[in-house]
Order: sequence, then C-alpha cells, then structure tokens
Amino acid sequence: MTKTETKIVPVLVALMLGIFVSSLDNTIVAASMGTIVGDLGGLDKYVWITSAYLVAEMAGMPIFGKLSDMYGRKRFYVFGITLFLIGSILCGTAETMTQLAIYRAIQGVGGSALMPIAFTIIWDVLPLEKRASVGGWFGAVFGLSSVVGPLLGAFITDHISWHWIFYINIPIGIVALFLISVYYKESPKHNKAKIDWLGAFFLVGGTVALMFALELGGHTYAWDSMQIFSLFGLFVVAMIVLIFVERRAVDPILPFYLFKRPVYLGTVLTGMLYGGVFMVATIYIPLYVQGVDGGTATNSGLLLLPMMVGTSVMAAISGNLANRFSFRSIMICAGILTFGTTILFGTLTPDTPRYLLTIYMVMLGVGIGPSFSILGTASLYKINPDERGTASATNNFIRSFGMTVGITIYGVIQRNLFSNGVPEMFQHMDSRAILSPELRAKIPAEILDKVTEILCSSIAQTFLWTLIPLSLAFFTMLLMGKAKMSDLHEK
Repeated sequence: MTKTETKIVPVLVALMLGIFVSSLDNTIVAASMGTIVGDLGGLDKYVWITSAYLVAEMAGMPIFGKLSDMYGRKRFYVFGITLFLIGSILCGTAETMTQLAIYRAIQGVGGSALMPIAFTIIWDVLPLEKRASVGGWFGAVFGLSSVVGPLLGAFITDHISWHWIFYINIPIGIVALFLISVYYKESPKHNKAKIDWLGAFFLVGGTVALMFALELGGHTYAWDSMQIFSLFGLFVVAMIVLIFVERRAVDPILPFYLFKRPVYLGTVLTGMLYGGVFMVATIYIPLYVQGVDGGTATNSGLLLLPMMVGTSVMAAISGNLANRFSFRSIMICAGILTFGTTILFGTLTPDTPRYLLTIYMVMLGVGIGPSFSILGTASLYKINPDERGTASATNNFIRSFGMTVGITIYGVIQRNLFSNGVPEMFQHMDSRAILSPELRAKIPAEILDKVTEILCSSIAQTFLWTLIPLSLAFFTMLLMGKAKMSDLHEK
C-alpha cells in the first residue's frame, strides 16, 4: 500500500473514534460503578467489571497484532469494532454483575484489536516527521475519552439509566466502521505463515490463571488453599512452557528477539509498571466520592474531569516533544510528578478539601499523560514495517498485563484493608449500603462515620502501594537511552 492510495484524514478519524469508544468504556463505567453495584449488588465483584474487560483485551492483543502483520490491518480492525459494538449492546442488557462481567469480556476481545492496530496504521500511512505528533493526538484522544467518560457516564446514570452508558458506543462505532471500510485501502496480504496458536494458548491460559488466583485469593478461598496454589501453579507452568514454545516457534506470538532492543525493552517494562496508577485513580476516586463523601455519580465524574484534562493535554504536547527530546527524559519528568502526586493521594482523609483533591487530580493527569503517547511511539522505534503489528500488540499486551495485575492486586489490598477494619456489626449489613443514598441514610450516624473513615483509609493506603512499581519504573526508563523520533530517517 502506498500513502497516496489512502485518504488519510478519514482513516485517522476512524482510528481515533475506535480508540475513543474502546477507552471510553473504562472511564464511563468507573464513574457509574457505585450506581451499578447499588442496582445489581455484588460489591465483591466490583473490580472484575474492569478486570474482565482488561483481561479479554489483553488476551486478544498479541493474536490480532500478529494476524494484522500476516493478513493486513483493515479486516481485523473492522472485526474488532464490530465485536466491540455487540459487546456494548449486551452490556446494556445485563441484569447481574456476573452477566455484566461476561459481556465486558466480549467488549474487551473486540477492543483488543483497536489500539495496537491503530498505532500500526499510523506508521503505515504517515511520513516519519508526522508520526510522533499524530501519535500524541491519539494519546490525547484517549485522554479526551477519559474526560467525556466520567461526565457522560454520570449524567446518563443520574438522569436516564446506567444501561445507556454502553449504548452510547453504538453510533460512534458505526461511524468509525463506515470510515475505515470506505477510505482505508491496503494491498491484500497472503502470508503463508501460520499463527503460533500453541504459544497463544499458553500465554492466554497462564494470564487467566494468574488473574483468577489474585481475585479469588483471600476472599473466596484462603491464600494457602489448594485452589489458589493450583492457579498459581498453572500460571508458572504455563509461563515456563511458553518460553520453550516461543524459542522454537518459527513465527512466535510473543517474539523474544524484540526484547533484545533496549528502547523496546525499556518501553514495555515502563508501561507495565506505570499503567496501573491511572486505573487506580479512575476506580477508587469515584468510590471515595460516593462511599466517603456520599456524593452522586455526577460528583464522581466532575472530580475525575481535572485529571482527564491534564492527561489529554499532556499526551498531545508530549507527542510533539518526542521529536526534540528523548523518550527517556520525557518519561522521567512525568514519572517524578506522578510519584509525588501519588504520595499526596496517600494523605486523603474524609475531611480533605475538594479544591485540594482537584489540584491532586490535575497533577496526576499531567504526570500520566505522556505515557499514553510516548510509550506507543517508542514501541515502534526502528521496528521493521512487517513487524509493527506484533511489536505494537506486544507492547499493549504487556502494558495491559501490568494494568490488570495491578488492578487485581490493588483491589485485593483495598478490599482486605476495608473488610478487616469494618465494625463487626456492619459486616452483616448489605455492602451496597454505603454506595446507595437511600440505604446509606438508614445507617446509624456513628457506624457510618466509622465505616467511611475506614473506607477512606483503605483507598489512601492503596494509592501508596502504587509507589512500589513507580519506583521500579525509573530504572526501566533508563533503558530507553537517548532515543528520540528525530534520530530516524526513512530508508
């Protein structure tokens, strides 16, 4: 495919809309989770509504990335949007938390094709000098969806019904589907190589086993139970077998040779360690607003807005900066701000002024924003065109792996901190009570004060746990060296 064969602007719009709807569903759901739990019950499944999407999204990424290298980008991007829309319709019909988690997984499989293939198409259709800046705008679209998501989700939840936070994807997705189908032209690919299904099986199987072990441990089963040991054992065995399979595979699903490149290795490790912090904020700040302050879903959305603005603005700016400054220097500056802001979140109390919390949210958004554009761009630095889909998908897979493991671990930490500190007499009450204004009003004041204090403390301490991966990320950023986009020259 030549660049002249593609009408670039409609294609870029289609890619941005695809990224928009897939990332919209993380934040639009986060702002409405309190209401959803209050309606469907199942506070113990709170984290799984997000984790189910991320696990499914992560599982499909390496497969779709490899398939796009072998058989072309367009057909799999179209398939991803279509499946995502089907999942959205199903989510809107969910009547239990279990159903919602399953339908979110369907959404996730569809979404798994969108982000990695979108970044790959950018590099396929754009000249070198425009790739970083456009990549920055794609990162900004991710941030924009995060801005619109909480407010839109809160408004729909408060004034219509939470079911419609999923139906809103349909018209946007249809437009993206039309544009990519009509305007993106590529030469047919007939690669005779076979996808590494054996490697994909062990990669996905091991990941799912780990997720279940982390989610069920300490709650449904004791950490030292046979069930949890078995799940962890399956994960370890699957990873060991995966290494042997991939080292012998002709065309591996997880190409280890990419990790011999310092820039790529530093990029994927940084993304893995860095990604969970954003999700902790989008999940637990709404829980703080509704569970501690007694606010509505709209209040949750408004409080997330400052972080999302900072995220989208800095994602766009840092994309342009990548042509002048190294990936490493941009990420280290962003990491310092993120680290300091996370410490501030660890000081949260039920009496923290709203204006102060707003400032913290802006700072966190500015710190996290560069990662959405810089890491996507750096992952394709000096990657051959026929390997870009695989490289982009692997980067997104590992980042999603870090997000998913992080969310699950932080969910376990927060839940254990809360349940261990809650008054014994409250443990027999409906867990939805503190998130539902009607049920909350029936809780005796002295018990409510104690419970909200414990909930606030559990959220603040959960933020402090994120300092561990953030500290490690500073070391992985060093691997990125002095590489920047201006180093590249078209051959």
